[in-house]
Order: sequence, then C-alpha cells, then structure tokens
Amino acid sequence: MTEFEAYLRLGFSHITDLNGYDHILFIVALCIIYQFREWKKVLILVTAFTVGHSITLALATLNMVRFRSDIIEFLIPVTIVLTAVGNLFNNPKTTGRLTDEKTPKLRYGMALLFGLIHGLGFSNYLRSLLGKEASIFQPLLAFNIGLEIGQLAIVFVVLCLAVVFQNILKVSRRDWILIVSGIVIGFAITLLIKTNIF
Repeated sequence: MTEFEAYLRLGFSHITDLNGYDHILFIVALCIIYQFREWKKVLILVTAFTVGHSITLALATLNMVRFRSDIIEFLIPVTIVLTAVGNLFNNPKTTGRLTDEKTPKLRYGMALLFGLIHGLGFSNYLRSLLGKEASIFQPLLAFNIGLEIGQLAIVFVVLCLAVVFQNILKVSRRDWILIVSGIVIGFAITLLIKTNIF
C-alpha cells in the first residue's frame, strides 16, 4: 500500500468512524432535507463543506493557525444544532420542493463556513499522524479525498434511508425531516453538555 492510499483510507475511516460521530451528525443534518433527484445540490453542498475543512485542516496542520481544542469541541456540536434547527424551517410543500428557493445558496455558504470549524477538529488527529513528514502535501490531499469519499458514502446511505421511509414506509417528507433533525439535535446537545468549555 502506498502512502497516498494509506492516508486516503485514514480519511475515509476517520469520517465514517462511529466513535467520532459528530461529523456524521453534521453530514446527516446537512443533507436530510434533500432527495435523490436533488443529488447535484447535495454534491455541491458536501464539496463546499470539504473545501471549508480542507482550508483550515491545511492551515492548522502546517501550524499557521491554532485554536484551543476545547473551543473547537464546543463549536462543532453548535454547527450541528444550527444546521438541524435550520431544517425545521425548511419543510417541503406538497410539490416536494423546499419552502425557500434561496435555501440551497444559503446552505452552501453555511457548509463552507462550518467546514472551516470542522477542519480544525480534524487537524489535531492529522497533525499527530503526520509527525515529521518531509512533505505533507500528498498525505493532506489523500486524507481530504478520503474524507470526501466518506462523506458521500454517508450521504448515499441517508438518501437511501429516505427512499425506504418515504416511499416504502410512507413517512411524509416533512415528518422525515422533522424526526431525523430532532434526533440529530438531541445527540448534538449531548455532545455540547460533554464539552469542557464552561
């Protein structure tokens, strides 16, 4: 296995690791309002998140920016709560469209901004792995690609579950969004309580 493949796998396993489910919660909150037919919007959304966390991941790994880890651990669940709460105000009409046509653009910006915060959360992990590598460009690139693939895998699972619940079990799209967003908020609040910021 090459170094590139090793870091690619690390990025994938890091984002899909159930022990670090905070990032999974964010991806779920981000894409739960969409359906398979809106895959282009979801792809742009996840890519915006990736761009955001890639920027701060690179800067933090290169020691160009530094933030207290306890503040980042607090801000990550805050981003999850804000995203999930936003879903509660985006109930689809009977046509299946979102109530606010400007929603996609707002969510792209939000994904990019919140990605910056999540990148700082990834950075401590990656910095410890890189150690004293002569060049970090290739490992950083591979890790980010692995993260992106992992995120898309999570999105695929969420969209498949949406099909099962909405088309087979006949749960309305509105209820699906409200229930899943509520569950995400509950988990995120638990994470907030566990932080040592206060």
